[in-house]
Amino acid sequence: MSQDERPILETTGLEAGYSDVNILHGVSISVPRGSIVSVIGPNGAGKSTLLKTLYGLIEPRTGRVVFRPDGAEHDITGLKPNRITALGMNYIPQLDNVFPSMSVLENLELGALLRRDRTQEQLDKVFGWFPRLRERRKQRAGTLSGGERQMLAIGRALMIDPQLLLLDEPSAGLAPIVVDAIFEKIKQINESGISMVMIEQNARRSLALSHYAYVLDMGRNRFSGPGRDLLHDETVVDLYLGGRGRLAAPAAAALAGEDYEATSEAE
Repeated sequence: MSQDERPILETTGLEAGYSDVNILHGVSISVPRGSIVSVIGPNGAGKSTLLKTLYGLIEPRTGRVVFRPDGAEHDITGLKPNRITALGMNYIPQLDNVFPSMSVLENLELGALLRRDRTQEQLDKVFGWFPRLRERRKQRAGTLSGGERQMLAIGRALMIDPQLLLLDEPSAGLAPIVVDAIFEKIKQINESGISMVMIEQNARRSLALSHYAYVLDMGRNRFSGPGRDLLHDETVVDLYLGGRGRLAAPAAAALAGEDYEATSEAE
């Protein structure tokens, strides 16, 4: 396998948790380069704990995390978040993901502290993806709408020109029309070459958008496969997607924002 074919991120046998309680029990995932990988599962399954462990906010008790930016292999198991960020991985938490007393521009510039040599270049990219942030660049982040704050949080994470983004519930608390816009931006950013690991409350939408997905349950790997396959898997649907039966192919394509005829052969 060539360097470019190796996953950009791999974990094996992760165990991690809080105090003396393990939340993750031997979790292993693999993130193909350039892909969106979703992690779904019930509340308490360990999804947020997994992202925090990947980003160094929680130190794993056992297991290994390997990150391969530009093909170079780094064992980042237990590495501090600032060092992980410097390598090219960034994390967007669900809550407290902007500095409310600072302006939009100040938030973005703060995100570029590790890449000051390319601040203007990255600003141009972020404003290209999120024109509204350019319009609001002098406005305090605390006065933005929920959707605008999420755009700012994603934009700030992009300021280091990352190769991998970790997204924790990017659509949480947003109106449906705003959710559509956020998912469209996530898709566009991924198409620019940035890999992603995403946990998301809207599991159906997340699976429809993802190249690959994992289902966690009680801190353990339960199912895995291409996102569309899990969206149609009767067991996954019954246990984790509300038990409404498999989604028809046109509906699955609509969730992903695609034309059904273009995707029907794969279905």
